[in-house]
Amino acid sequence: MISGLPKPDLVIFDCDGVLVDSELLSCQCLSETLGGIGIEVSVEEVLKLFLGRSTAAVTQYCADLGRPVPETFLPELRLRLRESFERALKPIPGVGLLLSDFRVRSCVASSSDLDRVTLSLVLTGLAEHFGNRLYTAQMVKHGKPAPDLFLHAAAQMQAAPAKTLVIEDSVSGVVAAKAAGMTVWGFVGGSHYVSRDGRAMLADAGADRVFDRMVDFWKDEEALS
Repeated sequence: MISGLPKPDLVIFDCDGVLVDSELLSCQCLSETLGGIGIEVSVEEVLKLFLGRSTAAVTQYCADLGRPVPETFLPELRLRLRESFERALKPIPGVGLLLSDFRVRSCVASSSDLDRVTLSLVLTGLAEHFGNRLYTAQMVKHGKPAPDLFLHAAAQMQAAPAKTLVIEDSVSGVVAAKAAGMTVWGFVGGSHYVSRDGRAMLADAGADRVFDRMVDFWKDEEALS
């Protein structure tokens, strides 16, 4: 951690783009599903608009365009995501090894719904590391970039925000963690950042550190106090 910051009592991991390399897959599915109802949004635009956001943000976006989504939209999106994940979802390189010897309490806090988070962790072999310590935007009134989800997760884990570290890959997630009074590290090792300057984006959003390899997670461990 950055020098002068305390060793965390809790580490909160985002799921998509941090534990599993799902962002490009999910953005492709969302772009295709939106296209199916006549709303053309490219994968790149989806990344810009909805990275780290919940499906509620998507439906609100469509409503603001005067194009509310039909009742079939979310079920079709979930089905498309499941098929894509079952075919191609992979864990972030090195994250399984990191978690196998993780010595700080940890949990997951994601904008995705609980079924999707659970599926993602099961498919990638990471579920055993978290058990039922999964918290999602469904559980709070306001999703990221509001701090509600991270505060809820910390409360459930009985950890003080000031002693909580969040690992995030999105601007909205970084903003949410900082608003919650937590330390946040930006992670840019997902495939969605191969052609984008994620370091600058997350640093500008307020990330206390930005890194791109899970093998470097504890690189600055000697600075922990």
